Amino acid sequence: MTDHSITPPPELVQQWIGDYYGCPVSGELSGVETAIAARAAQWGADQELEACCEWLCTGYADIASRLRTARRPKPPSLKEQAMRVLVENGTYLDGRMELDPADIETIRRALEALPND
Repeated sequence: MTDHSITPPPELVQQWIGDYYGCPVSGELSGVETAIAARAAQWGADQELEACCEWLCTGYADIASRLRTARRPKPPSLKEQAMRVLVENGTYLDGRMELDPADIETIRRALEALPND
């Protein structure tokens, strides 16, 4: 997935909280405040994307589809992740492939998702 982080900066979230309470807010944001701000920003971005795609569909359906795919790509499947690990991340030492623990976990999860036939 292309990372287009839309999480608002902490200063802006503090400003919004201050606007809500009617007084300035300072200090670190809580995890809940940050998470809600990020989800709200994502929801707003999703609404805007869908509105743009609807508008484009009036005569440019192919462009709308490509825009949606580019801005909200599907995450790679476990199989794709495991293949990427094997192709890109493996290093060979003494004829053996060495993988870091996170790569091994990705491959394990992909294998567990396969049927037992």
